[in-house]
Amino acid sequence: MSGGASAGPPTGVNCAVALCLAVVAWSLVVRGRERGRARVLFADGAAGAPLSLWRERTWTWLRKRLRERQEWLCLLVALVVAVLGRSLLPLVAGAAAVPWVRRWLRRRALRRERERRADGVVVLCGAVAGELRAGHEPGQALLTAVRGTGVMGPAEAGVCAAARFGGDVPAALGQAARVPGLDGLAGVAACWRVAVDGGAGLAAGLDRLEGALRAERRGQEELRAQLAGAWSTVAVLALLPVLGLGLGAALGADPLRVLLHTPAGLACLVTGGLLEAAGLCWAGRIVRAGEAA
Repeated sequence: MSGGASAGPPTGVNCAVALCLAVVAWSLVVRGRERGRARVLFADGAAGAPLSLWRERTWTWLRKRLRERQEWLCLLVALVVAVLGRSLLPLVAGAAAVPWVRRWLRRRALRRERERRADGVVVLCGAVAGELRAGHEPGQALLTAVRGTGVMGPAEAGVCAAARFGGDVPAALGQAARVPGLDGLAGVAACWRVAVDGGAGLAAGLDRLEGALRAERRGQEELRAQLAGAWSTVAVLALLPVLGLGLGAALGADPLRVLLHTPAGLACLVTGGLLEAAGLCWAGRIVRAGEAA
């Protein structure tokens, strides 16, 4: 046997560790097993029930925390790459990516919340019109519809108080329309003011407003569907370097060792990372500009 120096842990061990970490992440974040019903149906007061309940609660707590803190998966992916490449640089890059990913996830959550509120305003218009046709007074109709939809959030208290005690409902609706996603309430306030001052039919005005809001939402969905291909192109551009590394590893070139342990590889890694980030920002900006237009 030759007395050459050891080059680190074998590749099989690295792959096994990486596979285990990936399985743990998939189990905690993606899998959402509904075991509560089975526990209720088959609970028999066995001696191991407290331990099983504690284990289930711990597992649920971990899944919930990881769903709420998905940005920390960057560190898990960086740990896998660090183990495979036997370098601390991926961990540093993963830690630096955590705040950027957190901000992106926060923007996505805010966008979804705005869309949910916008859909709720459309439903609110139809609900108020239905209550009015059922013979309810405008204030009672608005109060019932607001409580039924529950889309106003903190602004719901002011609108409900104005509708119940005969306050300035258009002003309360205009105040609530300042919340992102509730812009359609400004139209409801205008319809309410016109109906009160000019004697026009409030139900008919809300019906027309509902149709306009639905058409606007439909146009946004169509535009998003048309831009889905462009976003897919951006995603493919982001995954191309990863596919290249996988292809190099499959051919036996050990690209991680070259990129992380040689000066030329580090230079290529930094240059390629900057170009990749610039390309993704540019492509994303083009697609977002088209979506905003």
